[in-house]
Amino acid sequence: MAKEKKEAFAKTVNIKNKRATFEFQILDTYVAGIMLTGTEIKSIRQSRVNLQDAYCYFSGEGLFVKGMNISPYGEGTYYNHDPLRERKLLLQKQELKKLSGKLLDQGLTIVPLRLFINDRGFAKLEIALAKGKKLYDKREDIKSRDVAREVERERF
Repeated sequence: MAKEKKEAFAKTVNIKNKRATFEFQILDTYVAGIMLTGTEIKSIRQSRVNLQDAYCYFSGEGLFVKGMNISPYGEGTYYNHDPLRERKLLLQKQELKKLSGKLLDQGLTIVPLRLFINDRGFAKLEIALAKGKKLYDKREDIKSRDVAREVERERF
């Protein structure tokens, strides 16, 4: 029975926010749980999530993600969820204190990098403490990718 359950979760869900690594310099990463409803987790298992415009903020003592679009579940009825609702992230207290302190001191931001389902079947969000890149930093990244691509072509 347990093996069958693990095989059911074998289909990997790995949704990445490619824009975040282009727009921000990643300083530190954390893995957080998300408070979801039933139809939201079903949509995530179908990989119907968009992280492009999502960001995290503190409200009270909790950390929330805003702008993460989880499409409505196709089989859901009137129990379907709002696609753009704010969702609470679950982190330990010391991690929350550390993040809030760094946000106030250095003017950094928290962006979601990746949404995945772990081996136990829970949806997890990998978030990062990040600093915005300047235009010339983005150009350097593009140049380095082009050079790496050229070197790879020359190899074959």
